[in-house]
Formats: sequence, C-alpha cells, structure tokens
Amino acid sequence: MDQNAAPVLTVPAEPRIPVYLDCDTGIDDALALGYLLATPAAALVGVGSVHGNVSAVSGAENTRRLLGMTGHDDIPVAVGASDPLVGSFAGGAVRVHGQDGVGGTRGTALPAASATVEDVDAVELLLRLSRENEGRLRILAIGPLTNLALALRRDPGIIDRVAEVTLMGGAAMVPGNMAPLTEANIGNDPEAAQEVLSASWPVTLVPLDTTMVNTFETADIEELQRCSTPVVAAIGQMLDYYADFYQGVFGRRCCALHDPLAAAIAVGEVEPVLAPRIPVEVDTTDGPGRGQTVCDLRHQRAAGPEGVEVDGANVRVVLRSAEGFPRALRERLLRL
Repeated sequence: MDQNAAPVLTVPAEPRIPVYLDCDTGIDDALALGYLLATPAAALVGVGSVHGNVSAVSGAENTRRLLGMTGHDDIPVAVGASDPLVGSFAGGAVRVHGQDGVGGTRGTALPAASATVEDVDAVELLLRLSRENEGRLRILAIGPLTNLALALRRDPGIIDRVAEVTLMGGAAMVPGNMAPLTEANIGNDPEAAQEVLSASWPVTLVPLDTTMVNTFETADIEELQRCSTPVVAAIGQMLDYYADFYQGVFGRRCCALHDPLAAAIAVGEVEPVLAPRIPVEVDTTDGPGRGQTVCDLRHQRAAGPEGVEVDGANVRVVLRSAEGFPRALRERLLRL
C-alpha cells in the first residue's frame, strides 16, 4: 500500500452523521476519537466504555481527558461492561497500550477532566441515543462487543432504530493478533461478538486484513509530536509507546491504524475497495480457534474486483480499503 498516496477522505454532504462510539480507550482508540472530533462528516453524540485494552472505568477516564483537552466536555461519556458475557476482564493490553492505556501519558500530557461520567451505564446511553437519533444513528464499536450485545438483550428494538453498525475487529484471511486465528476485540468476548454479528442490523466489519496495512510511520509520529496543539502532541507521545510494541511486529518503528480506519469507514470518508457482504460466524468454543471470525469466502473465487454479495448475509467485510488514509488521518489530527 502506498502510504504517501493522496488523501482519500471524501466528506459526505450535511447534515453531519450522529455517531455513538463504543470503545476501550487505548492508543488507537485515542486516534479514532481525535479523528471523529476533527472530521466535519461526524457529530459525536456519545461515548460508552467497555473492558478491553484497559478496564471500563479506566477507558472512560481516558476518554474524558481527551474530550476535555479538545473542549468537548459536553459529549456524554458512560461506563459500560466491566467483564465479558462469559468469564471476567483479562487485565488489559499493558504491553501494547501501557498500564494506563495511553502510553503512560495520563496525568502528564493528559490532564484530569472536569466533566463527570453519566449516571447511567453505556447500554442505557446507547439506547437513549438510538431513540433521539432514530433512523440516523451509526454505532462505531472499536472494543469488545459486550455493550452492544447487552443493548440487544435489553431492547431488541434498537435493531430498527440504528442506521448501521461498524466494528473494528476480526481477521478474515490474515493471522490474528491475540491468538493465531483471533483478533483481540472479538477474542475478548466471542459470545457478545456472535450475538452482534448475527443480529439483523447492517454491519460493516473492518478486520486486520485492511487495518494492518494502514500504518503511521516514524515521520507521521514525529510530526504529531511537534504540533503546538497539546492534545495532538499528547497523541504523538502515546504513539511512541505504540511504535515500541509494533517494532516487534513489523520490524520497524510504526503502528497500525485499526480504530481510526474503522471510524473513517463508518462515516463514509474512506471507501472500501473490496467489501463483500458474506456470512460471518464467531467461534465460541473453548478450542484453539476461540474468537475467530469465520468468514465464508467460498463465493469469492469467481468474483470480480468488488466481490460477490451473498443473499441473506448482513455483514460487509472490508478486505481492502482505498489508499492514502494514513496521510489523510495525519492531516485531520493536525487540525484538532
């Protein structure tokens, strides 16, 4: 992929798209949050935290600090599920995101926020926003899918009120990052992922197939660090920690852009190049494939460049997206 290709962002027409963000705010979640605040395509109407990179409480704290630094204390933040549907919180991804989830920047580059969390949980916040933005709300989930599964259980009518669900998760034709076949967001709550992917709402799945080939390089990170805007410089500082981890993955100091790519696809600023609508199941067994997204690609052997749509399938799997996103993301963030 050409990292220096021209920016690919195409801003949809007004009005801005209302987006509910469900996240476990680590470093790439911070990139996605910054992108959503910077793009004119989206109106971030609420954020729910979930266990994953950090605890749900810690994720909400990171989110509030980032929102406070950008002057968006008015966006509601609610704490969500502390544990997966089965089992308990695994302790986070300290090696990838740091003990605080943001590369050790909390309390230094990320000062405390003044706003408090909502007095309802993330599931209730999501249900409320789905009623207030009926037919228009888009859900962007970039952590484990526990909150979404609980929302479906609490009020199945949400399916008809939401315009689309975009998920960062899974691996269709590439290795996992949590286990040989398993991506972390799905693997941290496979039962929830199966419930969300099998529901009858339209889902776009943005897996490692495309997020791992969209990267920030050293020059991108250094440019953010030099920015005079405190929140942008803080994100650049976080990325130092992230790049340390990814050096062991890629053999160079860079980092994958998992969550911000999903955000750009969710609001229509990045177009999928190959994204067939196909059956997807999640392995919920206790074997070595637990958490794998089993994507049925058998129909694609004779497909054209855009893939083949499978009748009755509700999950669009983004196998390849347009080039140029890293440069476009950097330019968005620099305008925060």
